[in-house]
This record gives sequence, C-alpha cells and structure tokens, in this order.
Amino acid sequence: MPGDVLVTADWVEDHLDDFQSDDSDLRLVEINNPTVTDESEYTPYEEGHIPGALNFEWDAVFTDETERDIVSKEDFAARNGEGGIDADTTVVVYGGGRVPNWFALFGYWIYKYYGHGDVRVIDGGKGYWVENDYPLSTEEPDFTPRDYVARGPFESVRAYKDDIDKAIEEGIPMVDVRSPEEFSGEVIAPEGLNETAQRGGHIPGASNVPIGTTLNEDGTFKSADELRELYSDAGVDGDESTITYCRVGERSSIEWFLLHELLGYDDVRNYDGSWTEWGNLVGAPIETGE
Repeated sequence: MPGDVLVTADWVEDHLDDFQSDDSDLRLVEINNPTVTDESEYTPYEEGHIPGALNFEWDAVFTDETERDIVSKEDFAARNGEGGIDADTTVVVYGGGRVPNWFALFGYWIYKYYGHGDVRVIDGGKGYWVENDYPLSTEEPDFTPRDYVARGPFESVRAYKDDIDKAIEEGIPMVDVRSPEEFSGEVIAPEGLNETAQRGGHIPGASNVPIGTTLNEDGTFKSADELRELYSDAGVDGDESTITYCRVGERSSIEWFLLHELLGYDDVRNYDGSWTEWGNLVGAPIETGE
C-alpha cells in the first residue's frame, strides 16, 4: 500500500509537537457528525481529541445542507484558512463512529475534489487511538489563519445520476458499500439516521461490499492483497471504471479511498447522491434481495 496516504497512530504520536505548532506544515483534522453518531461509540471532540486537532464537523464544514450538496469551493477554502491550513499543508484526517473514520474519509474525498495535494488518514481512526491509550486533549487549538486557495473541482472523483444511468446501461462496475440489509431492501437506512428514501433496495448491477468486510478487528484496514481479493470477488479489478455509493456518500467515500488511493485503481468515482437520491427518484430502476 502507498504509505503516504495512510499513517499509523505511532507516526502521529511521533509528530504531535509538529501538529500543535502554529507555524507547522502539518495539521490534524477530526471529522465527525455528532448529530448521527452515537456517543457510546466514540469520544466527542470536546471530551477528548488528539492534541492539536481541529474540529471540522461533517455537516458544518463539508456539506451544504440547504442545497443537499457538498460544500462550495469558497466556503471550503475559508474554513481551512481559518484553521491555519493552506494548500501546502499536510492534512491528516481521522474520525470515530460505528465505522472507523466514517465521516473523516468523506472529508478526505472533498479535499481531493478541491485539489488538495497532501491528505492522509489515520489507520483505525479515533477508536484505535482511544482504545490503545494514546494521549488526548480537551484544548482546542487556535492557529494563525492562512490564505487557502482551493483548486478544481476535479470531477473525475465524483459520479452523478447520469453516470449511474450509463453504468446500468453499459455494465460498469458499481460497489454498494451498505449493509446487506440495506442492499436487499430489508431496511432503508441504519437505525438512528434521518436521511432515508421512499424505497429500499440497490441499483441494478451493483455488487455489495459492506464496509465491515474491509476492516480488521481493531478497525484498521485489511492488507492490500486482502482488499484486492475482496474487490476481485465483487467484479472490480481496476481495469475499468468503478463507482461507489451508499446512503449519502459518506461510507462510499471510504471504499473510494481504498480503491483509488490505496490500491491505485485509476478511474474510481464516488456517487455522493447515493441512495437518498436514487431511492427517491420517480421511475429509477432498483433491485431488491441479494
């Protein structure tokens, strides 16, 4: 696996002084969505975070809830600049929740959509950090603002409804990363989450590779060889275009990261409209069952 996009907790601990320094070229960003994440499953930012980490909440920083879209380039640049980040900063994201780095990798995907050069993620996320007794802080950093210039957007990492229509027609591989119960249509969304759809099921032709199958017991990612075999069994080998999707694009950004960033498959796009768009469309084809 390319070592520059996935970092260990030990590596982060070794660089804590840099992450807390105002003039450093390293920044830590904790990304969670407290409105849907059960606090019994993670430590809220205010109760403890990695020293030096900024608090970038998913819904406030990376989405536009009014438009039901991702954050605008201008707002994204402004929030990063306020946090002491510029385009040359190495940004290391992490998060918690019922899935390690659940919303953090959506943030990673947005950074890449807007052309940020050096973004990394902590393997195992906040859960691994806390479970293994790495240091925590309750102090929120106050870095000197910087001028952040966003680039793009780079549409090659994003899929839209028209791309799904084409994928169905041409047999382009699609990976549904939701639970088997969501994929089959037994349930529409995980318990406690508000964004749902009128219908349950999956997009015709999609393969189901639930997030949990990509993880080790400690929440770290499986090896590259294990991941290649997992996706190969689902008909994805990197030789053609692939689209990932879930409910609102957050879980599918994890498997976009695995396919595109870790395994190096060239043409992988995340459909952030996902099931809350497709499952609500009048006349859009769906399938139910396995």
